[in-house]
Amino acid sequence: MALIPLPLTGSGMFPYSAEQDASGASSPIEYGDPTILAGEAGGALVRRSVLPGGVRVLTEAMPGQRSATIGFWVGVGSRDEVQGQHGSTHFLEHLLFKGTSRRNAMDIATAFDEVGGESNAATAKESTCYFARVLDADLPLAIDIIADMITSAVLDPAELEQERDVILEEIAMDGDDPGDVAHEKFVSAVLGDHPLARPIGGTPEAILGIGRDAVLDHYRRFYKPSELVITVAGSLDHDEVCDQVVEALRSAGWTLEDGAAPEPRRSTEPVPVSGQNTIDVIRRPVEQTNIIMGCPGIIATDERRHVMSVLNAVLGGGMSSRLFQEIREKRGLVYSTYSFSAAYSDVGYFGMYAGCAPAKTGQVIRLLGEELDRLAAEGISADELRKAVGQLSGGMVLALEDPGSRMSRLGRAELVTGVFQDLDESLARVRAVTVEDVQALARELASRPRTVTVVGPFDTPADFGL
Repeated sequence: MALIPLPLTGSGMFPYSAEQDASGASSPIEYGDPTILAGEAGGALVRRSVLPGGVRVLTEAMPGQRSATIGFWVGVGSRDEVQGQHGSTHFLEHLLFKGTSRRNAMDIATAFDEVGGESNAATAKESTCYFARVLDADLPLAIDIIADMITSAVLDPAELEQERDVILEEIAMDGDDPGDVAHEKFVSAVLGDHPLARPIGGTPEAILGIGRDAVLDHYRRFYKPSELVITVAGSLDHDEVCDQVVEALRSAGWTLEDGAAPEPRRSTEPVPVSGQNTIDVIRRPVEQTNIIMGCPGIIATDERRHVMSVLNAVLGGGMSSRLFQEIREKRGLVYSTYSFSAAYSDVGYFGMYAGCAPAKTGQVIRLLGEELDRLAAEGISADELRKAVGQLSGGMVLALEDPGSRMSRLGRAELVTGVFQDLDESLARVRAVTVEDVQALARELASRPRTVTVVGPFDTPADFGL
């Protein structure tokens, strides 16, 4: 199975179907039947349907499972907030658990607890997901509850004020973690005035200034059928899931018009991000300095994303990585060091992290830069490539043992790339990476302006010799 494009609308003929003639050629299915996106080892089957109203449903049946994980995705994240509503996406996520016209907060919590299920939500920069894991027999219950939350939130003023305090405590907690502070400041410096540079949860000033009208406006603008993507993995029947979704949404009062199209996906045209040759210092009275050095990276649809994965594995992806071996094992300067990357629809970033004693800050910063430069100048060995490919391949397979990982994979494919890549294709793409590919990407990253963020007991770079 190869890459399967995900059609935005459900009309017309689909590019792939389950029905094949004797020669193995696919025969198209008319609109109304699900698209079969993949059949993987072990009998897992991926299907996709566009329901009335433009609601998209993607499922992956996993034989042998007794549970299912479901996610209701809305294609809105912190980057989509307008002035005066920064932090409202995350604020709204909290409030949806506080009650609907049919259930109060305790009803929602009890419903999952009494069947041994788990429910939660996650706000990201480009999407929001409400998810649950339950026994297969309780999947209709999970669909009904989350659909109720999505469609019929009360947004009670008293609950809003109480949750405002909770979110302020959450922001304060993150602000007390120097690692979190370093990451937030680094992303802000690298991405500059791009909306993705803003913190997902907002700032204390923004949260204090958000009123119910702003949250309600955000809710009404984005929580609608055409923005909704539902993904399920585990023990399930695709057609039954679709029927249950339609019933739950219509019971809640949503108008699901036949022929309505889903919202267009985000543009994946890269937006120039210049980065900055700066060293930003954030004073904190800590025993360990948190350092991040990095630059603009690649976007989510870049064909080199598997090359980036291999590069990260070699440079900072484990105990055998170059950063770990050089800075911790050889020199004993740090406890933790790694590299990372994040890719969004139109921008991305790459970084290297290390935590060290304040007196060693300048030395560690120089070593981080030297390791990236060495990777760009000398490339990697065939043995390093072999080990990185093995590490990534094993990680992919192990991750997909979990229905939650498969559920998330479906959501990312639908919302971000528009292409479903099955496990075999993903493994093939990783195994196709060459040493030349890795060095070429390393050279590109090494040539870009480098942003350094330092959180520690300093006021200026001169305090640690830079």
